[in-house]
Amino acid sequence: MSVRFKVVIPARYGSTRLPGKPLLKIAGKPMIAHVCERAQEADADEIIVATDDERIFQAVTDLGIKAVMTRADHQSGTERIAEVARLCGWAGDEIIVNLQGDEPLIPPAYIRDVAAALAGQKQAGIATLAAKITDPEEIFNPNAVKVVLNHAGYALYFSRAPIPWERDAFTRSGGLPSGKLPHLRHIGMYAYTVDFLNRYCLWDASTLESVESLEQLRILWHGEAIRVEIVDQTPAAGVDTQEDLLRVEQVLRLNH
Repeated sequence: MSVRFKVVIPARYGSTRLPGKPLLKIAGKPMIAHVCERAQEADADEIIVATDDERIFQAVTDLGIKAVMTRADHQSGTERIAEVARLCGWAGDEIIVNLQGDEPLIPPAYIRDVAAALAGQKQAGIATLAAKITDPEEIFNPNAVKVVLNHAGYALYFSRAPIPWERDAFTRSGGLPSGKLPHLRHIGMYAYTVDFLNRYCLWDASTLESVESLEQLRILWHGEAIRVEIVDQTPAAGVDTQEDLLRVEQVLRLNH
């Protein structure tokens, strides 16, 4: 089934560790250009970079990519995308994929997968991805967000803790998972309907999301479903540090 969807790429200039991150050059091009190429390879109907910075707006426009100036006071990329949907006048059932501006190695197939996961059901207005954890140490790593699903593939809970907690296996000295139930790592890519985004922007932040420092828990807190599609593996990490930049540079130079 061919799924129609749009991609919005939130891109901020400010970054504590890498100021001007979207415009940093990788393999001769700004990072944001590589991210847009991944969206083009996924066959998105429309690609828009959402930014609050004139430098990013100009750079993206010069590349022949559509950019939209948004407010500077958004607390999240989700809110920024909702503003783009309003400014563009998109219909409530339009599917929008939120593609992070620092993910130049994201597989284009995953962009299509998350859009298809949302389009293929009626219960949720949002879909995301997860992959099976193969390294037991990752289960106990708080930087790896875990998700537990119900029988139908919808999220029960997200946590930095090792969930599900296998009481018998984990309480043994050096205990390893039994394999009875796969542990899943959440991949932070989302597809939403415009109607869902409009509802989301009306909700207050929840205590639960502040405790875990996981924004997606706001959705469960307010009683909405999240569809989760399981993909083959966790994609390569995005760019947060200078070391990440060098790692991605090597990968992209090898691939071109």
